[in-house]
Amino acid sequence: MSEAAPTPTPEHTTHGVGPWPGDLPTEDVYDPELLARGDTRNVIDRYRYWRMDAIVADLDSHRHPFHVAIENWQHDMNIGSIVRSANAFAADTVHIIGRKRWNKRGAMVTDRYQHVMYHADVASFAQWAADARLPIIAIDNVDGSVPIESFPFAERCVLLFGQEGPGLTDEAIAVAESVVAITQFGSTRSLNASAAAAVAMYAWVTQKVNFSH
Repeated sequence: MSEAAPTPTPEHTTHGVGPWPGDLPTEDVYDPELLARGDTRNVIDRYRYWRMDAIVADLDSHRHPFHVAIENWQHDMNIGSIVRSANAFAADTVHIIGRKRWNKRGAMVTDRYQHVMYHADVASFAQWAADARLPIIAIDNVDGSVPIESFPFAERCVLLFGQEGPGLTDEAIAVAESVVAITQFGSTRSLNASAAAAVAMYAWVTQKVNFSH
């Protein structure tokens, strides 16, 4: 009788692969348990059977130099999705401003592979960014914002996002070097916060990543 599949978890979102066929690899990146039982994690094929710390180390070797920051004053379900997008676009670090607790379900376990920092308030986050010499780019459709399509992103920067509904606080807008809006063409006033974050990250990628390699 074949061995039962691993118990489903939030990370097990694909059919994945079964036990390693044939001779086992000897490289240190591989997890012996995954090799024996199979790997149903939601990871790209390159990372199948790899240990989690090995995946993080490999991601660290090619993360992009932009950061993502999120104000967390309410119980916003979008934060997990924003963390997931940050992982997909290989952001350097996600910064949570305000409450440390956030709903991780939307992250689909990608927070395990993504660096996350916490800041008690906007002032401490702004001081961190100043010390790191990273300009803060606020993403919100407020008066005075510039269209994202024409905005030249700095290679090293922090993309700052607010809560679903109220958007960024006045304090957050005040510490930003620039405020950028995503151009919309329909009737709704704003995009879903996680969708806006994904659009902004992709805008940075299209400007700064060389796709010819």
